[in-house]
Amino acid sequence: MQDIHADRLLILDFGSQYTQLIARRIREQGVYSEILPCDVDPSRITSFAPKGVILSGGPESTTVADGWKIPAEVYALGVPVLGICYGMQALAQELGGLVEASDLREFGHADLTITNDQSLFSGLSSTGTLSVWMSHGDRVTRVPPGFDVIGSSAHAPIAAMADTKRHYYGLQFHPEVTHSEQGTAMLGYFAHQVCGCGRSWTPQNIIDDAVTQVRAQVGDRHVLLGLSGGVDSSVVAALLHRAIGPQLVCVFVDNGLLRLDEGDQVMQTFAEHLGVRVIRANAETLFLDALTGVSDPEQKRKIIGRVFIEVFDAEASRLPDVAFLAQGTIYPDVIESAGAASGKAHVIKSHHNVGGLPETMQLALVEPLRELFKDEVREIGVSLGLPREMVYRHPFPGPGLGVRILGEVTRAAAETLRLADAIFIDELRRANLYDTVSQAFAVFLPVNSVGVVGDQRRYAPVIALRAVETIDFMTARWAHLPYAFIEGVSSRIINEIEGVSRVVYDVSSKPPATIEWE
Repeated sequence: MQDIHADRLLILDFGSQYTQLIARRIREQGVYSEILPCDVDPSRITSFAPKGVILSGGPESTTVADGWKIPAEVYALGVPVLGICYGMQALAQELGGLVEASDLREFGHADLTITNDQSLFSGLSSTGTLSVWMSHGDRVTRVPPGFDVIGSSAHAPIAAMADTKRHYYGLQFHPEVTHSEQGTAMLGYFAHQVCGCGRSWTPQNIIDDAVTQVRAQVGDRHVLLGLSGGVDSSVVAALLHRAIGPQLVCVFVDNGLLRLDEGDQVMQTFAEHLGVRVIRANAETLFLDALTGVSDPEQKRKIIGRVFIEVFDAEASRLPDVAFLAQGTIYPDVIESAGAASGKAHVIKSHHNVGGLPETMQLALVEPLRELFKDEVREIGVSLGLPREMVYRHPFPGPGLGVRILGEVTRAAAETLRLADAIFIDELRRANLYDTVSQAFAVFLPVNSVGVVGDQRRYAPVIALRAVETIDFMTARWAHLPYAFIEGVSSRIINEIEGVSRVVYDVSSKPPATIEWE
């Protein structure tokens, strides 16, 4: 079978907010890539044996004595190197060029004038200019020996440089962001023409490789999966079912805090259509009873997580032939949990799945998605035959409606919110707006408002609508949906749901607000 990891690039992370985007862009070119922190144990760089290395941007300055350096092992590999922003400055500084701090900073759009249209810029512009995305203060003022200037901008006379003999390149701008014209083509040229990588990193090859790996790991034993209905666990279920069929057992915990008809949809998709063995644990009463009188969002999250573990563990204890636990761990989880050797890079979160299952289960882990980004997981899901509307639907929080009901969680509040949310999503789909926003949902507010329906007074709770546009969910802008559309959604919610008196629209961006309300 083809080795889909044979042609691979290493991305060294110097702290840029765009580092994961670099890896995703390389993978879009059909080339496997991994991210390692810049201060990783040098032996890992050598053992990874990439066909090329990309140095990310970062917030540090090469003009200070203790700035981050490029590990010597990168040069010792003898492979092509591409430095982006800080990566370019580090290359220049370490190879004999000059980097200076400048008052003429560039943030955002800039016009790149191509002074040499060979190598990375070959055939990319008929006018000799490209619109690119800059984000820098320091700049290279003298290229190292062996380098030529291949691009410039108004405030960066050396905006791109190349040493075509050693195959070292530097770009002051960020080709990985969509704002940079032809940026993906530049990365593709580096991956294929410069590094000589093929295009074996494809959805079908990834599936075939994962199936082979799972079968080798599991053998004839059984695997347990906590199926939430979310994208990651759904794709894991479909992938494992293809690999081991009846050896997979899924437990779906219906906590009463799901979207409208979601429990039935999950069972129908997996148990009826795909033939996956799914045990449904109807635990709505358990969850709602445990949440009675609790308003603090952190307490609600902990309670929901604890009860989930109790229900899941009870179901698992009835399956004594299970030897493995499957989890929907994906590559960003791995990166964010890794930290760095020196502690310079911060751990964003300690990764755990399925609510932190008890160690007493003593099951070995199966994590077939741990090399994949979310967009790759979605592509795999579609290739495996999952409904597109399931795979590409908006994110849904692990605690479900429990953190979209402000204040105490009750059965009545959950039912009201479920209906309001369903109307909002239904109208977005009808208006072909669902895929134009990154996430949309309704929130139940624990305040009553006076309304008039027909000739009768209504004193009932308020529903807030939330829709945002974002790429990475780290920052987000509230979606500027048409007023007429919002009016129509509001009218339907108030007219069709007796327990709602008023609808409001959230116009807060992130930051300072968060996307979810709790």
